[in-house]
Amino acid sequence: MSPQQQAGEKTEQATPKRKREAREKGQVAKSVEIVTALSLLAMFGLLSIFGGEMMGNTKAMMTQFFSGEAIPETVTVTSLANALSNAIFMLIQIMAPILLGAFVIGVVVNVVQVGLNFSSKALAPKMERVSPLQGFKRIFSSRTLLDFLKSIIKLAILAFVAYGAYQENLAMFPPLMGEPVPFSVEAFVSILISTAFRLAIALAIFAPFDFMYQRWKHNKDLMMTKQEVKDEYKLTEGNPETKGRIAQKQRQMSSMRMVQAVSEADVVITNPTHYAVALEYKQEEHEAPLVVAKGMDYLARRIKERAEEHDVAIVENKALAQSLYFFCEVGDEVPEEHYRAVAEVLAYVFRLKNKGR
Repeated sequence: MSPQQQAGEKTEQATPKRKREAREKGQVAKSVEIVTALSLLAMFGLLSIFGGEMMGNTKAMMTQFFSGEAIPETVTVTSLANALSNAIFMLIQIMAPILLGAFVIGVVVNVVQVGLNFSSKALAPKMERVSPLQGFKRIFSSRTLLDFLKSIIKLAILAFVAYGAYQENLAMFPPLMGEPVPFSVEAFVSILISTAFRLAIALAIFAPFDFMYQRWKHNKDLMMTKQEVKDEYKLTEGNPETKGRIAQKQRQMSSMRMVQAVSEADVVITNPTHYAVALEYKQEEHEAPLVVAKGMDYLARRIKERAEEHDVAIVENKALAQSLYFFCEVGDEVPEEHYRAVAEVLAYVFRLKNKGR
């Protein structure tokens, strides 16, 4: 396979930046089946708790309206509209526990799956959604086939559970035909609720597998080609060549500042060719001598040249120069273990200066 073909294959896991952008667009891994299953379980659970009260309220509402109590004596458009509004309001009050419970469960499950994520970009119109070509691609894609197989499996599970409930309650239907209507209706509703509750449980068992499938599909959709990873790295971290040139310029500027600081130093300690360390000691300001510049090879030569230009003493001490170079940074004080050696060098330098005067 050619490098161009390999570069075009999505073989790399999505970067954090790619995942963050997808989340901002509303592209998250979540299972609708989990929301549906738990919402149904909540609805039928609440129905089993408040079902008797809801039936009583519904019966009272129907009695009120069908007996004519809620119908005004003078029928006008306004009076009928008010009567209809009252009926709708009463129906909402009756259904409120179930609807509110399903809504709360749906919100909580969505937050648990993807967190708090509101994206207006997901609501923006996209031309590919109405494009016939893109539509055909979606219809005949591997994803559509997998979704179709998932739907077939889900329907098969639900049909199996529903058929089992039907076989279990089949013998109850003939006797109910001879019972009073209220009793038959209540028994029939109880059977329906029991069957629906079983279907919701079956859907809840199927939902975790759907969630894992959705995560797998989401991660697969976000996968990137090697070229995309390289391009993103260049955008976020910068071109390596440019970063290298910037770092080189920064080192050059730092070296220039160090070389300029040599003019204020008291002594430059060398080894004598490879290393050079410039020290400054102001007793009223510093507790110990400071390293104001250090360098190796070329930079060491520049430090010595600068020292010669400004009559800064140069002392050769191989061991001390190497120790200070490797264990001190520019701006650091001389370590305590080197006090004696540095003091001897500075004393020698100060004696030379006093003799010169």
